[in-house]
Formats: sequence, C-alpha cells, structure tokens
Amino acid sequence: MITAYVFQANKLSIVELNIRDSVPEGTLWLDLYKPEDDEREWLRGYSVEELPDEEDINEIEASARFYQNKDGLHINSLFPQRVGQDVKGVNVSFNLRPQFLVTLREDDVGLIRLLRNYLRLGRLEVQTPQALFLELFNLKVDYLSDLIEDVYSVLDSVGEQVFESSELDDVFKLITLQEDSNGKIRLSLLDTQRSLRYMQRYYRGKLTDEDLKDLREMLSDIESLMPHSQFIFDKLNFLLDAAMGFSGLQQNKIIKIFSVAAVIFLPPTVIASAYGMNFANMPELEWQWGYPMAIMMMIGSAASTYFFFKRKGWL
Repeated sequence: MITAYVFQANKLSIVELNIRDSVPEGTLWLDLYKPEDDEREWLRGYSVEELPDEEDINEIEASARFYQNKDGLHINSLFPQRVGQDVKGVNVSFNLRPQFLVTLREDDVGLIRLLRNYLRLGRLEVQTPQALFLELFNLKVDYLSDLIEDVYSVLDSVGEQVFESSELDDVFKLITLQEDSNGKIRLSLLDTQRSLRYMQRYYRGKLTDEDLKDLREMLSDIESLMPHSQFIFDKLNFLLDAAMGFSGLQQNKIIKIFSVAAVIFLPPTVIASAYGMNFANMPELEWQWGYPMAIMMMIGSAASTYFFFKRKGWL
C-alpha cells in the first residue's frame, strides 16, 4: 500500500496511490506498507539507487543501517511495539530526500498510525521532510519513556509478590517478561540515539534552528532515559535473586520438616528393630506387659527427641 502525504497551500492531505499514479506535487512523505513487487518497481522509477529489501532493513551492521547515496540519507531504525504484555521491535527504513521522506516497512507501527492521525487532525505543523522525520522520532522517544514507566509500575507490584509463596511462578514469569521488554526498550533507545546522531552529522549546518533544537532535546532525553533503563536491569536482578532466595528458603523449610521427622522417629525405629529380632534368648518376649512396654518406650523416645530439638531451638 502506498500513501502520500501532500502539503499544498498550507494544508496537508493524505492520498492513497496505486502504481498507475504519479507522485503528487508537494508530496512531503511517501509511506509504503508491505509493498508488493509492482509497488517496489513503481518506487524504483523515482529512485537512482537500489531499494533496500526486507533483509536489508533488518540488518544490524551500522553500514547497512546508516548510509547515504544519490537518493539521500538512509536510516533503518528500530521502533518499539506493545503486543499484550510483551514489547517487540519493528524495523522501519527511512530515506530522507530533498523533496520528500520515503518509508518502507513490513509491519504495522503504532507510532506511524499516531503520526498519521496527528497530521490528519492538524495537530502538527511540518513543512519539510526533515521536520517530519524529527516529529516521528520525538513521538518515539516519548513512547519509550512511557514504556519505561510501565516497567517501573509492574516491578512495584512484583516487589510485593516476591514473598508470597503461592505466587512465585507468576513472579518468575513477570520478571522474565519485564527483563526481555526492558532489553528491547534499551536497544531501541540506543538505535534511536545512533540514528539521530547520524542525521545530525549528515545535516550539519543545514537544519533550521528549531529542528536542531528538537534534535538536541531528543538526544538529551535519551541520555537521561539510559540510566533509568540500567536501574531497571539492576532492580530486575535484585528481584530475581530475592525470588530465588525465597524459593530456596521455602524448599529448605520443607526439607527441614522431613529431616526432623526422620530423626524423631529414629529411636522408635531402633526399639522396634530390636524387638523384631528372632533370637531365642529374649526374656521380654515372655512378659505379659512386654508389648505395652515396647510401645511406651517408642513413644517416650520420640517425645524426648522432639522436646530436645525444641529446647535447642532447632524447630
């Protein structure tokens, strides 16, 4: 699907294009979502260099994610996407040209939908591709900040559940899930930082004062969010250690109960074993009160062992 965002007469309009259409005059942004082969071929008619494919967009090498050619500046950036309780990263390819911005993506991105709504409602005033690019990244930084706050709130509730033995399984699942989410958030922060710095170098001396101010503020915000992300990692490790320690303590209590029970019933077992022998010369076997005496000896030995442990504070 090809969507053109056209800025004419101080008014922005959104136009759906097909391969038979030409790029409208005044186009500020061309967004290609899950482009098919014929749509890619259509875009090649407006490009000098080869277009990146899905494999190129998902490359992790800096040379593949940030580069420039005759079509302008190319940046492949990782965008966070909330999926239930999980966070996943979606790569989007940006091509900043003097005339317009081109985006290629294979997945739906919530922030792009949000930017689209803002543009439709007139909540954003952008007149250049660079300003539009920066607005989208500004939304991205704000969203990453919100995701970090969400992780904070979840960890607060997890901290209260760590010492509830009935909820340990849920605690371990939550800690693992939040660790994975925080890792993806931090990766997206680092990727955004690299993208903005590369853009800053490319457009050195060419950005307006307002765009340059926005770019520097975003870099400053990212610098301030990085320690928060590291703090979450530290807190996650602490909660994981605490949960594992408490789980081990609960297991030790169970093992202790079995150990004490075995020791308490050891003297009665010795007595019962002695009177279970089949030697001929055992006078007690002929006594009338021999059986009650053996029972009382077993009960007394178990009780004395229990009270001895109790007095020592081992129970």
